[in-house]
Amino acid sequence: MQAAQVLGGYSLGDADNLRRAMGKKKAEEMAKHRAIFAEGAARNGINELKANEIFDLMEKFAGYGFNKSHAAAYALLAYHTAWLKVHYLAEFTAANMSVALDDTDKLKIFHDDAVALGITFEPPNVNTGGYRFEPVADKVVRYGLGAIKGTGQSAIEAIIQAREEGGAFKSLFDFCTRVDRSRINKRTVEALVKAGAFDLLGVERAALAASIGLAFDYADTQHANADQGGLFDFGDSHAASTHEPALVHAEPWSIKERLTFEKSALGFYLSGHLFDQSADEVRQFAKRCNADIVDSREPQLLAGIVSDLRVINGQRGRVAIFKLDDKSEAIEAVASEDILNANKELLKDDELIIVQGKVQPDRFSGGLRLNVQQVWDLSAARCRFGKYLRVEVNGSIPPVAEVLRDFPSRKTAAEHGVQTQGLSVRLVLERGAARGELDLGDEARFFPTDAAIARWREGSHGRANVVYE
Repeated sequence: MQAAQVLGGYSLGDADNLRRAMGKKKAEEMAKHRAIFAEGAARNGINELKANEIFDLMEKFAGYGFNKSHAAAYALLAYHTAWLKVHYLAEFTAANMSVALDDTDKLKIFHDDAVALGITFEPPNVNTGGYRFEPVADKVVRYGLGAIKGTGQSAIEAIIQAREEGGAFKSLFDFCTRVDRSRINKRTVEALVKAGAFDLLGVERAALAASIGLAFDYADTQHANADQGGLFDFGDSHAASTHEPALVHAEPWSIKERLTFEKSALGFYLSGHLFDQSADEVRQFAKRCNADIVDSREPQLLAGIVSDLRVINGQRGRVAIFKLDDKSEAIEAVASEDILNANKELLKDDELIIVQGKVQPDRFSGGLRLNVQQVWDLSAARCRFGKYLRVEVNGSIPPVAEVLRDFPSRKTAAEHGVQTQGLSVRLVLERGAARGELDLGDEARFFPTDAAIARWREGSHGRANVVYE
């Protein structure tokens, strides 16, 4: 504004109009102001060429420039915010996450930042949680039930009201009976189950999820009996049974299933990490954690979960850029178009992969970057790095023919011909002091998917594992 006033002969009011036009990038007004500025500059002895050059500089600055009062206000706000974060971290975290209840991307950023600074989170809990995030100690934040997808403020307030009136919920049936049904539905309860808000009951989430319909039917029956009464009701009647039915039987969710459902409800993994599902096995051959990698010319074998995958067009074709997260650290990895095309089914968010590649400095981030050379899923990695499947068959007959039929070795195109992928099997037998191993040979190789190994374990009472060393 001062430049327009001194050089272009603008009044302060007109200079403010120029500032607004520049800020909003109004082309027609800018063209008019350029002519006015050049005319005023000429009266001050500045030629048109120089006037246009000055005007261009002003226009460029206006794209993202701050006057002193604006910058001072932001600086003061930044100072206050930083002070609160340092001295009241739990309160600061709870407030920020409560503002972002409906934005799971922001919630994950706030959560990860808080955890890195020493904050722990109490998981969602129908017996303690409120609608918003709440600080409960200097380094502890209680997760807000309102951040669970598919709930809503009215439903959470109904839960809190029932809890305040009747005490803690004792079961899923108790919950469905006591919470106002006009403000909560099956979808809400399902979201709460997936988020882990009923874990306090000590029941598997899979059984709770399978029993939601039964719990609602039970609640309907209890309400109907309470409303209607009966011939033999004498004040304290037990003509209608209030005994809760058993939960529907359901196989417990695997770690991956539990976390996948959890992510669908919360937007990210809160109670664990997908790498936990296979960490013990993977660490038998991919021993180095991402946090321990170093710049090296030698290829390194690493493993992790794919996240933040994006494909861009580079100078040499399409390139996949993603993070490889093994819980110790998430490192940036880059895969060429050839690697991407050959592994489309593996290079997806939330997939476990094992990769071999070179780790080099990243001149953009200042950290390290993994240039991927080869990719395997866990089944293929078992073939590549495993020696054999060890099956203990004491007193039982494993389903050898059945597994070999359902999970035969796979043939894949290699660089120099066709390559067979399969894992051999050794049966271990013990009788008293005698012990023997029987190698079934190359004809009995099978492709070791999770389902295949689960079949072996069924036939050996769980005693079947891949041997890597």
